[in-house]
Amino acid sequence: MNSSKRILVAPLNWGLGHATRCIPIIQELLRHGHQPHIASDGVALSLLKKEFPNLPAFELPSYKISYAEKGKNFKIKMIWDSPKVLKAMAKEKKAVKQLVKEHGLGGIISDNRLGAYYKKVPCVFITHQLNVLSGNTTWMSSKAHQKIIKKFDACWVPDVKDKPNLTGKLGHLKKSKLNIVYLGPLSRFEKKQLAITNDLMVLLSGPEPQRTMLEEKLLSELQQFEGNILFVKGKIEDEQVVEEIQTPRGKIRHYNFMKSEELENAINQSDKILCRSGYTTVMDLAKLEKKAFFIPTPGQYEQEYLAKRMEKQGLVPFSSQEDFTVKDLSRIEEFSGLAKFESTTDYSSLFEVFSATDTGALAFSSVNENSEPTSTSLST
Repeated sequence: MNSSKRILVAPLNWGLGHATRCIPIIQELLRHGHQPHIASDGVALSLLKKEFPNLPAFELPSYKISYAEKGKNFKIKMIWDSPKVLKAMAKEKKAVKQLVKEHGLGGIISDNRLGAYYKKVPCVFITHQLNVLSGNTTWMSSKAHQKIIKKFDACWVPDVKDKPNLTGKLGHLKKSKLNIVYLGPLSRFEKKQLAITNDLMVLLSGPEPQRTMLEEKLLSELQQFEGNILFVKGKIEDEQVVEEIQTPRGKIRHYNFMKSEELENAINQSDKILCRSGYTTVMDLAKLEKKAFFIPTPGQYEQEYLAKRMEKQGLVPFSSQEDFTVKDLSRIEEFSGLAKFESTTDYSSLFEVFSATDTGALAFSSVNENSEPTSTSLST
């Protein structure tokens, strides 16, 4: 590895998943002697500032992404908001250019921030969606996304290249000229042999208003759950708030948020997990080999695809948000749960992208095949 570089890590503020899967990337940058700088907005930025309080952090223009209150209006809402997103991207490009010049940045890692790019330094795009599912417009949304990815020097996909894999058609193309590197699944967590203290853990995240809508539904439904529930709302606030509520058949402990180490222990100490089917959550549960139940965000094609795929494979059951009842949780026992991949990533080779002088001719042959899946319970 050549000399230390100042690398901007910029995750999209869409729930917490993009920010949390950047945590192991930031940790590896630090281990390899680089100087990560953080840039995002909203809860994503707040989370990373809590995790890395000593790193430089900057606020980027917000895309102001929010979900429709009804899932059937999801695509219409996204189309309606697209001019606002394009305007934010233009501001983001200017802000990133200024950060590169003012702070001497030597590279950029963008996790789905479309405008976090500057042609005079090596730029990497992280995504698990080479294909962006949008119903009957999937071909168009996928081509548009791939066109943006082409501007970057490399595309890092947090999955394995071959079968079995986690993303299916989301993260795999039959033919592509993109410079794709498969990292293996990313997770900030490690599996620990801890005593089970929670019969169920509820793990929420995602943009409003759907996060709050699911929270309210679950707090009502889970009153009849038999056992102890740990309920993490996924609301990043200045101070951690803990509340305990007795229910007719157990108790619910509420946390507004948990930092990584506390959350890692909590998931390891939980028998079952109830959560969205966001891809970062899928990677975390696979790493920790947990049984779960998914409730995909209404109208979000990616989460619905992943939930249906996991159920079809006999791994994790799911229900729509509208139809979910506490009785559905009994189905978890019929499924095998997620299993981890034994995969390794050569980060020294991976980070050579930031030492290259000719960003248009970067080679990644040493890391293209770095993740070999050994799980027996996942397949496409």
